[in-house]
Amino acid sequence: MKRFLPIFFCSFICLSLVRGQTSEDKQQTVGALQALQEPDGGFRSSFGTEPKSGQPRSSLRATTSALRALKYFGGAPRDTKTCTEFIATCFDKASGGFADHPGGKPDAVTTAVGLMAIVELKMPVKDYGAAAQDYLDRHARTFEEIRLAAASMEAIGERSPQTEAWLAQIARLRNEDGTYGKADGMARETGGAVAAVLRLGGKVDQRPNVVRALRSGQRPDGGFGQQGKRSSDLETSYRVTRCFVMLKEKPDVERLRDFVAGCRNKDGGYGIAPGHPSQVGSTYFAAIILHWLTEM
Repeated sequence: MKRFLPIFFCSFICLSLVRGQTSEDKQQTVGALQALQEPDGGFRSSFGTEPKSGQPRSSLRATTSALRALKYFGGAPRDTKTCTEFIATCFDKASGGFADHPGGKPDAVTTAVGLMAIVELKMPVKDYGAAAQDYLDRHARTFEEIRLAAASMEAIGERSPQTEAWLAQIARLRNEDGTYGKADGMARETGGAVAAVLRLGGKVDQRPNVVRALRSGQRPDGGFGQQGKRSSDLETSYRVTRCFVMLKEKPDVERLRDFVAGCRNKDGGYGIAPGHPSQVGSTYFAAIILHWLTEM
């Protein structure tokens, strides 16, 4: 019997390392993220690759994802001051919106992302909040725009005058049993919609059906994926896990942790799915999912 003990403990230790990040892993990820900060203070989105000539190197979306990923992995930007300046230059005073690059055209998604960025860096919300909220009130029309607008309103602690209209629009997407979407995409659609409803202060109809749809969407690889795609991805897993957290429920934690670990690359970043190149956005998704799973 004793001769099996070393094998057992070796397997246990190896499995633990797969499921979680060591402190050295976290330090590597923090260092890789910090290396993506450009001289203008913003962050580029891809690990190990340089933008093509003439293309912007930094983006507001990548910067916000990097800031959040660094926070959850226990790090910070190399230069917070220039990062703050970069975010400020993405704000368009004339429209009240944020663009993805300084001098670019604002839209609803990047405006929501901009509000979340100023909260991450503790920039004065009063300098941007009212104008950006007004921009979102006028421009957030699609579900994705509303979903992110709801997240940004939650971040700055405000309620939009469009809240009831947004809730009504989301309600029109709801199935009779309280879920959203169809077939193998139901967990993703339900997770995104229900989280938005809760952020807007709405109520969840037929909660047991919602939780059942979320749990049944966990795939054999441990993650959650889009309709029509066999493999899971971190972005969908993020949406569904956020909904679990807001409902105070949980998926199969260890299987999901294994999926996230499988998305990690040797460069310290995470791809959107196993075998994919590292990106800032997917590294943030991994960071926040691992944070939530640890709390669970």
